[in-house]
This record gives sequence, C-alpha cells and structure tokens, in this order.
Amino acid sequence: MSRLFIFGLGYSAEAVARRAITAGWSVVGTTRNPDKAERLEAEGIEVIRLDLREADTRVAEALPQSTHLLASAAPKEEGDPVLTGYADMIRETAEALVWIGYLSSLSVYGDKKGAWVEESSQAEPTSGVGRRRLDAEQAWNDFAEALDLPIAVFRLAGIYGPGRNLLRDLKIGKARRVIKPGQVFNRIHVEDIAGAVMAAMERPEQAGIFNVADREPAAQSQVVLEAARLLGVTPPPAQPIEEVELSPMAQRFWTENRRVSSRRIVKDLGYTLRYPTYREGLAGLLSSER
Repeated sequence: MSRLFIFGLGYSAEAVARRAITAGWSVVGTTRNPDKAERLEAEGIEVIRLDLREADTRVAEALPQSTHLLASAAPKEEGDPVLTGYADMIRETAEALVWIGYLSSLSVYGDKKGAWVEESSQAEPTSGVGRRRLDAEQAWNDFAEALDLPIAVFRLAGIYGPGRNLLRDLKIGKARRVIKPGQVFNRIHVEDIAGAVMAAMERPEQAGIFNVADREPAAQSQVVLEAARLLGVTPPPAQPIEEVELSPMAQRFWTENRRVSSRRIVKDLGYTLRYPTYREGLAGLLSSER
C-alpha cells in the first residue's frame, strides 16, 4: 500500500491527506494542534502531535513504511524546519521512500510588473518570505538529489476553499474591495492543490517545479464583486489602496504583480483544474454550503 507521510498538516496538506485517504492510501502527518489531531484522526489520518514527548519516536517508527513524503511547513529565518529537525532521521530511516514533495509559493518569482511567468521563468523574490521560500526549495532539491529521489516543488497561488474565502468574509463583514489599477493575482482552490499533488505522486517520474494556479489572474475587486453577486448582497465600497490600512503580510502581497501559467500540471501530470477560475470556485463553495 502507498503510504504518505506529511510534515505539517496545514490547510493545504489536510486537503491532500483527505484526497489520499479517499484514494485508498495510508496517511500519517504531524501537527502541534491537539484539536486538529483529534478531528483528523476521526477521518482516518494517523496524526503525530509534535508537542508530545514521544513525537520523535513516532516519526522514526512511521518513516520506514512511508513511500511518499510531503513537506508543507513554512520556512523560518534559520531554514526549513523539517530539514533542520528531521533530515538525519529521514536519511537514516526512510528506506521505502520513492518520492518527495514540497509545498512552496509563487512569492519566489517576485514582482513581474504584471507579466506572465511559467516554471522556467527566473525566480527573483522581492520579499523576505519569497527569499526564504526559494532557499527552502533549494535545500529540498539538494536533499532529494543526495538521496537519489525525485522531488516535486509546488508553487502555490493564493489559496482559498472551505472556511477561507470571500463568501465567508462578506458574510462576517470582513471583505474589502481594494482598487489598485493594473494589479492582478492568481488564486487556487485547495481541492485543486490536492488534485495536483496526488497527480504528481502517481507520476513520480515527472519531477521538478509545478505552478499550481488558476487560469484567470484577476483584480481583487473583481472577485469581491462576483462573491457579492452570488450572495445577492451589496458589495463593500471601492477603496483606493492608498487609503487602506494593510498588515505587513498584505503589504507584501500587494507589491507583487504577475500572471502565472500552470500548464505543466496539465501537460506533464494530466491534471485538469476542477475550478479553473474564481467563478467556478466561488460557485462551488456556495453550492456546498447550501
């Protein structure tokens, strides 16, 4: 049986775990959140709580049976936390491993002034977040090469899905319609992240970088208007970006402008996006909530 080990059961990795369980895989993953651990265990996912004393022992026991490894933890200033804490353990115990995957971010491309990028485009991060992501990608590539294993690096667009979307933000009064002429973003539904990762695990010979993004980069204000239309509510007033108070993370988000092609997941993985644009994605979320 194929067995997936996930370091970091975050929002995207949870979706991958569920998709793998549905496909008949065995899945084990790590978290520090006891409530999340209980919820995921009820779904058939074996969970290792990293805040418990026996965590490292359980990781060491699970790795030898794992055929695929997915890392999703965000890098820190001192480097990738998985490689920092577990590289030796993986190297020494993961004898059945045939594939490694790493969830990265489109932030590695930096600001392209609205131009299109693809996997072969130059990565030129313009933020600390992007630079740390690119360093982590290189560290994982070096690690996989030393083990003579294929690695797939997934550069993810802005993630949305159940519990994390503009429909919800509108309902609770948190949505803002920000205007910055010429600025566009790609997005990706979390279920399409799971689908792309599963497709890559099933085709380990197709290694390298994969952009995982929708097919229609669009202004944030367009997506807010569509969400309001679907809900039948009045959209929030338009606000020029100069008048909006932004968190440091949001400021970085708004300084990078690019259009991203993800044709490689179709061409090399044979995966077709279930939600090719934000329109299908929002409509699907609304339908599922009803």
